[in-house]
Amino acid sequence: MRMPLSSRIIFCVLTIYMAIGAHFFDWQTHLHSPHWPPHAKFHAAHTMAISVVLCLLTCFVANRKTTDKALTLIATVGFASAFWISQFCAILYPGTAFVDPEYDKPSAYILGFHAQPFLDLIAVCLIALAAWIAARRAAVWTTS
Repeated sequence: MRMPLSSRIIFCVLTIYMAIGAHFFDWQTHLHSPHWPPHAKFHAAHTMAISVVLCLLTCFVANRKTTDKALTLIATVGFASAFWISQFCAILYPGTAFVDPEYDKPSAYILGFHAQPFLDLIAVCLIALAAWIAARRAAVWTTS
């Protein structure tokens, strides 16, 4: 059986956005920033690479045939949410900021808060929606 198509679409589109977005937003501002030392760039590259790995794992697990719905759903949710949750929690570490000072513009804020945690929250809510769709009693796990 396979997870419901609507859940698979949400999981896969969201994690593809995550992988592309991590590269799009961080490539120029982090890897090519003259203000970032090489080891900081290494960690930025690590973040971008892990977004691709999590995307591939999410898409693989969400689309594979299985007899264990619960494990499939738990693994898919775990892979899909790891990036967003860890990104949201990163602000708790000392000396971190949502954005580098040269990119800190008023347009990056929503209701007085930086847009990044809002994106993280939206992503986690979409993951929860996809999980709910797949976990409902009435969910149809297809055989094809």
